[in-house]
Amino acid sequence: MILKSFFQLLFMLFLGLQYLVLNGQHSENFWTIQGSSIHWDMEKENRLPHKENIEMSGKKVSSIIYYEIDKARNISIERDIIFPQLRTYVKSNEPAWKKYRAYFRRSIGDEFLPLLKVDQTIIVPGSVTSISIEGKLIINHVAQNGLQIARKLYPSMENRQFVEQWTITNVDSIEKDIVLSSSVFSQYEEGYKGTYGIHVFVEGPSRKKLMPNQSYEIAINYAATLNDEVVEELGWENASLEREQYLKVIKENLVIKSPDAILNQLFYFSKIRAAESIFESKMGLVHSPGGGNYYVGIWANDQIEYSGPFFPFLNYPIGKEAAYNAYLWFLKNIPKDDGHIAYAFEVDGNFPMTHLDRGDAAMIAYGTSKYLLAMGDTEMKMKLWPLIEWSLAYCKNKQNNEGAIESESDEMEGRIPTGSANLSTNSLYYGGLKSSMQIAKDLNKVDNYKNYKKEKERMENVIKNYFGAEIEGLKTYKYFKENKFLRHWICLPLSMGILERKEGTLEALFSNLWTNEGVLVELNPANEQKVFWDRATLYALRGAFKAHAVDLAYEKLLAYSEKRLLGDHVPYPVEAYPENNMKHLSAESALYALVFLEGMLGLEILANKEIQLNPSFPKDWTFFNLENVNIFNENYSLYFEKKAEVWNVRIFKETSLLFQSNIKSGEGFNIQL
Repeated sequence: MILKSFFQLLFMLFLGLQYLVLNGQHSENFWTIQGSSIHWDMEKENRLPHKENIEMSGKKVSSIIYYEIDKARNISIERDIIFPQLRTYVKSNEPAWKKYRAYFRRSIGDEFLPLLKVDQTIIVPGSVTSISIEGKLIINHVAQNGLQIARKLYPSMENRQFVEQWTITNVDSIEKDIVLSSSVFSQYEEGYKGTYGIHVFVEGPSRKKLMPNQSYEIAINYAATLNDEVVEELGWENASLEREQYLKVIKENLVIKSPDAILNQLFYFSKIRAAESIFESKMGLVHSPGGGNYYVGIWANDQIEYSGPFFPFLNYPIGKEAAYNAYLWFLKNIPKDDGHIAYAFEVDGNFPMTHLDRGDAAMIAYGTSKYLLAMGDTEMKMKLWPLIEWSLAYCKNKQNNEGAIESESDEMEGRIPTGSANLSTNSLYYGGLKSSMQIAKDLNKVDNYKNYKKEKERMENVIKNYFGAEIEGLKTYKYFKENKFLRHWICLPLSMGILERKEGTLEALFSNLWTNEGVLVELNPANEQKVFWDRATLYALRGAFKAHAVDLAYEKLLAYSEKRLLGDHVPYPVEAYPENNMKHLSAESALYALVFLEGMLGLEILANKEIQLNPSFPKDWTFFNLENVNIFNENYSLYFEKKAEVWNVRIFKETSLLFQSNIKSGEGFNIQL
């Protein structure tokens, strides 16, 4: 009997620990913030072995670096190097769908690392002392025979090239005579565009004498060639300079400064990941999700809805251009009949994905209108207006008998039931109407403005009456008519500014559905699998700030940000789990930035270059700065300083003061820019 009670006690303790971990009350940080990077001190680490990965991209290459540190702090690296534009033939033993993912790629381990001979000894990198990340993966090693090696891994921003740069330093008191020997590897195969070559080669002197405290650099290049391209023309110094220049631009533009270093840092890192994943294609420069599966293509959710509305705020012309190219491509492919539009255009746009209506017209109306408002360019608005008009008309024509907009699925593409009319499609349609009204006003389309305004009011009632429900005792929303379980996308009405059911919805999201990894997709007792997608968590956080649930929103934003920046899988927002094993898809990083712009700041772009701000800052904050934000293609800086219970607001255009006023906490205001 005593033994039985003991095991019962152990079981209860296990359940308690599982609850704490799942619900975010127990979390370990592996990393710390150091300057503008994050740093992992290995010499004090006792939680090994540990596996990790990070994705980095340039216009012609993407790389997912998998690294594992064993108990002795030795590191092994697997480099998944992807050259997205070089489409390969599908192998005879591969499924037919593989043609959509047929990128020229190689997984390369440590077999091609150079050998350094000194004092009759072959030197290899020693155990790891620390790892740092800031747009590059930097690994520092223990000295071997008086030589210390530091490695930097990063992509070229312009070429089919990934670089592993070694800095070798003599930390001994005597001169070192170093002999470098390295293998050169090349392999070729035929693809759709011709002959592809994969090459590994080392740049650096074959012999070097190093005095004490002197350093020299070599680089292992992982590169690809097409037909007659010459791999020797690629140099690591150019690739290093390109990456540094890119990081400098990203660091200096669209900067938030708050009392919380974690939020500031993850915001900066999110800009890096969101903006680096831009690729050359036959559609022009396009943003693509990445993650090992999604390159040189565009999707109605990732590019049109998530990242497109972000890029106007970042003073990075390539990002704005890539977003615009995506909208143009969907405009070009409006169906000529009454069918639904393709939800994606993969492999240089050659493969339109038309087999499913995911509510993509609603995504397009929402994302396109928000992008155009922030750009403030009349010519662009006129060019893309037919895409907005078609998308809204398509949605309106899909009404069921109760006025809800029908779609076959949502962006989860059938992974989970969505009924015939779901809350995601209807919320995005509402949001699209709300922003498109402002575009219509800008273009003096009076009838469109009136019709969209009327339809927006109707849709607000549909969301309230058709989807409004009590689930788990909470006054919130059902995801579709027959739905009985709490779902992640009940956050969308909040994100669109519909706040009537905010109390129940916030409790559902941040209590019932909340875990250590963010918001669950569904709370279904029959499904023990804890599935989460960061995109919903980020929309939920945006909505919580828009609902002025500041204490709750800040608590959860900080917990989420700390986990993603300093936890066991860093340093960016991720796609999902268990699917794709939490890959660093880039559009999720754009959604993270929008938590601050549209959520915390309550930024909305109105007609006639007017903006609305409705800030929701944590009560203990005394300042918040948003510097070098690009609105209407011009740079502004916003400064908020708290004095007693009043916030002093100053807005500058470049160095000229445009606006100054005092506002109360939770009070909004408009300003004409």
